[in-house]
Amino acid sequence: MCGRFTLTLDAAQIERRFNASLPAGYKPRYNIAPTQEVLALLSEFQGRHLQALRWGLIPSWAQDPKLSFINARAETLWERPSFRHAVRQRRCLIIADGFYEWRQTPPKTPVYVRLKSREPFGFAGLWEAWNSPDGQTLKTCTIITTEPNELLQPIHPRMPVIVPREYEELWLDPSPKARSQLERVLRPYPAEELELVEVSPAVNSPSRDGPECIRPVKRS
Repeated sequence: MCGRFTLTLDAAQIERRFNASLPAGYKPRYNIAPTQEVLALLSEFQGRHLQALRWGLIPSWAQDPKLSFINARAETLWERPSFRHAVRQRRCLIIADGFYEWRQTPPKTPVYVRLKSREPFGFAGLWEAWNSPDGQTLKTCTIITTEPNELLQPIHPRMPVIVPREYEELWLDPSPKARSQLERVLRPYPAEELELVEVSPAVNSPSRDGPECIRPVKRS
């Protein structure tokens, strides 16, 4: 699964990389957790734009907003009622520059995963608009996961889908796409392009959201 991630870069780097303007109020984040706002790139028929979505997809038909999904398995998107419409029409990139996993062998240790290039990237995401009984609209999203590559496999049985640059336009295009086209995107990211950094246990607390979360641990 993917339960915590970061977006620590400055606004100019993000806007340049994704060729879109940031919404007002952007600030770097070092420990983004479920139910919080995340930055997502959408390409709707009126154009491409970055906007804030709440992490935890609520299906449009849900009666209770407690029914939400922070992750969605790539293998079952087309069968699950919660995702099958979104994967056809409401795909997005959830912008990040790294994510956390925890080694399960005692002592449980957080590791930070990022591109060796240190560039921002987009997780494959889905989004929905949920209308509350009082008429308000809430836009929410989920991060798609797949099998781990050889770097992550010893740590966790799943990893988030990082969309390669060459597939970003395909994934974002809101026009109808064959399942076989989209499944080309939903694969483990090449292990040789990622690196793992063991980091401070400060990240264990969702209330911590500063540079100390990604500070490497020095072993004696």
